[in-house]
Amino acid sequence: MTSTFPSISISTERLVLRPFDEDDVPALAEMMNDEQVVAWTSVPHPYTEADARQWITRLAPEERTAGRGIVLAVTEFLTQRLVGIVHLRNTDWRIRSSELAYVIAPWARGEGYASEAALATAQWLFHDQDFERLELRTAADNTASQQVAQKIGCISEGVLRNAWIARARTEDGTWAHVRTDVIVWSLLPEDLAGVGEQLADASGFTSYSDWN
Repeated sequence: MTSTFPSISISTERLVLRPFDEDDVPALAEMMNDEQVVAWTSVPHPYTEADARQWITRLAPEERTAGRGIVLAVTEFLTQRLVGIVHLRNTDWRIRSSELAYVIAPWARGEGYASEAALATAQWLFHDQDFERLELRTAADNTASQQVAQKIGCISEGVLRNAWIARARTEDGTWAHVRTDVIVWSLLPEDLAGVGEQLADASGFTSYSDWN
């Protein structure tokens, strides 16, 4: 029998991670059209409000109800503005393992929001859901995403050669597909020991410019 994650919200000092709602459509569409998001993800481009609405009303809820994972909107606690997305996907309930992906809006980069949201998600997954492994996969040239993985205590396990297709701008302004290696990272419950305190000591999650 397939298991599912509960419909939940997670709060940190600065953020609230919650299910998406239709009010998020304009902000989600704007965020997903950012060039760096287009470069490192497989989202449609251009990303329309119709795409955002389909994701929010159908595709994201199906991730949870089908047992594949859960999608959460990351918002600022004070302003309620959409900061980004965290997505648990490819969940294996038998071995209690899932994969984490994240995107941060351009205006919110450099504030440490990606590491704060990723760490909160990992703590919830391990402590409340009794999972035993969290995996991240980052394109070889996506150094900002790799920094997030390192910041929350992930261990690099190896490289999958030629395993992803990124996008790059050409001279005429169009997008071209570019094959790239993928670095596989893992996080186990014991890896979290002291990570939260270390991040707090590092000027409140702001020691580098994270974007995705």
